[in-house]
Amino acid sequence: MLKIQAQSKIPTDYGLFTMYAFSENEENWSPHLVLVAENTDFNKVVNVRFHSECITGEVFHSKKCECGQQLDAAMKYMSEYGGVIVYLRQEGRNIGIINKLKAYELQEKGLDTVEANLKLGLPADGRNFDIAVEMLDILNIREINLLTNNPEKIKSVENSSIKLNSRIPLEIDPNGVNESYLVRKKDYFGHLLEKI
Repeated sequence: MLKIQAQSKIPTDYGLFTMYAFSENEENWSPHLVLVAENTDFNKVVNVRFHSECITGEVFHSKKCECGQQLDAAMKYMSEYGGVIVYLRQEGRNIGIINKLKAYELQEKGLDTVEANLKLGLPADGRNFDIAVEMLDILNIREINLLTNNPEKIKSVENSSIKLNSRIPLEIDPNGVNESYLVRKKDYFGHLLEKI
């Protein structure tokens, strides 16, 4: 059963957050994480971002995606307005970093992000956002504004006991490298993107 294994205050460039580690047991070295901005009131409508891990974009600032910029923008937004970031350990749409790099290699040969995953025998998107909803339940968050462009994240909330008050777009400008990636997100996955 998923539960909070540890928590601590984390001062960041964007303000003070409390970080919670969620897993079924405390031996899990890669637990899901929740960051709660210090001015967040769970008794009101809570701003929430479901964010999947992306080591290439967040740590190494890869231009292939906009994940790192989305995380930075979400942290800045939550620090200013209050809110929660649910950080899911679902690297590479939940295929893991090794498979993600293999998919990148196939993309260098002309395949797009979806084709590369499928050629490797992997799902186009293997993520599951129900666990994010479960973490909100554990924190007793009942009504949210969801920062997302992804309709699957919206569906996961709409199919839960948590009330979705509104969607807040979190769109990053294309950088010249990731435009085809963003087009595929819009055309194949139905992401709500206006700048593409």
